[in-house]
Amino acid sequence: MAQNPMPRSVTLSRALAPLLAVLSIASQAFGQAQTQSDDIETLLKSAPTVFLDCSSCDTEYIKTEINFVNYVRDRKEAQIHLLVTTQSTGGGGTEFTLTFIGQLAFAGDDHVFRYVSNNTDTQDETRKGLVRVMKIGLLAYAGKTPIANRISISMSGTGKVSTNEVRDRWNYWVFSMSGSGYFSGEQSQRYYSLYGSLSANRVTPGWKIRTTFSANKNMDRFSYEGDTIKSSSSSKNLNTLIVKSVTGHWSIGSWLTASSSTYSNIKLSISPAPAVEYDLFPYEESTRRQLRFLYKAGLYAFRYQEETIFEKTSEHLWGQTGSVTLDLKEKWGEVSATLEGFHYFNDFTKNHIRAYSNLSIRLVKGLRLNFYGSFSRVHDQLSLVKGEATLEEVLLRRRQLATSYNYYGSIGLSYTFGSIYSNVVNPRFGGY
Repeated sequence: MAQNPMPRSVTLSRALAPLLAVLSIASQAFGQAQTQSDDIETLLKSAPTVFLDCSSCDTEYIKTEINFVNYVRDRKEAQIHLLVTTQSTGGGGTEFTLTFIGQLAFAGDDHVFRYVSNNTDTQDETRKGLVRVMKIGLLAYAGKTPIANRISISMSGTGKVSTNEVRDRWNYWVFSMSGSGYFSGEQSQRYYSLYGSLSANRVTPGWKIRTTFSANKNMDRFSYEGDTIKSSSSSKNLNTLIVKSVTGHWSIGSWLTASSSTYSNIKLSISPAPAVEYDLFPYEESTRRQLRFLYKAGLYAFRYQEETIFEKTSEHLWGQTGSVTLDLKEKWGEVSATLEGFHYFNDFTKNHIRAYSNLSIRLVKGLRLNFYGSFSRVHDQLSLVKGEATLEEVLLRRRQLATSYNYYGSIGLSYTFGSIYSNVVNPRFGGY
């Protein structure tokens, strides 16, 4: 007896049952993921806002690695102004000072951290170390917001920390050598430049010793209508500085410089000069602010390559220098300015006054002023060669010429407006 066929609707329901189960599970998983995504987005809206004030930082890397805060373009919109300043260490590395300045809801909640990179560190190692310290500083603020519920903390390494005193077999001495060459050319002209340097430095809290020797040579060759014109210049410089820390504001020290220069008509110049310096602010605040007053006096001994306009082939003079330098790195921008004056004791009319400055200031929201420049009044060109300079020496700048002043400068304005947030990093098509 034949069996009645199963109703088609029942057969279809049985066939679709596994597919419907999979879709139901996927729907639930997607709903949970969507809920988690929405939850994270909601938490991020309450996360601290940060204005990253660091001209030398890899900002895209920082934004990618530290994603539990919101980055804003204007400092006044930020709850945290993260100011990063740098200065060189005695070993040739870099000390980063990270100043976390609380604003708005975190006003008055300020912190300072430091990170030191070695001169042998790669760029990736440096930025990873800097990000690690940034995370530590920002957690103090993120921990006070709901985003803290989604942040996990871990410690790398399980070994015990050694309590033995570190012994430095180099006794803080750091030596370095460098050399470089540049060349270019075409059918009618060639140019090359060679440079090399040696240095020995030792920096401790009590003493600072820096010695550098460098040499440079430039060569031009031109071919024009069958003639060949060659021109060259060279220079050598030895600079030694020894400084003793006296107090938190005072230092004493001495310079020793020796040099030669075909451009300046100097066969040999030697100048030892003791010095004293006072900083209005404590030296420990040097990464944020300095107002230094420096005075030095010493001997200036010259031996010239050719007779000078004063009919001298050598001379020994005494002179003195005074300078004041202001360095500020604040929330509103950076200012660096120096005013220097010098004269010889035997003739006060042989002198120079120099002023140079570099500043970057945020005038109003989104508007920034950038300026750098220098101006000098020059009355101490004792080494000028007697006689007229050739056209080649003038055009190729192979010989120093008489002048009563020199200057250079640059000024610019930039204005940015629109969304205050700058969290997103998109590396597609490179930097375009």
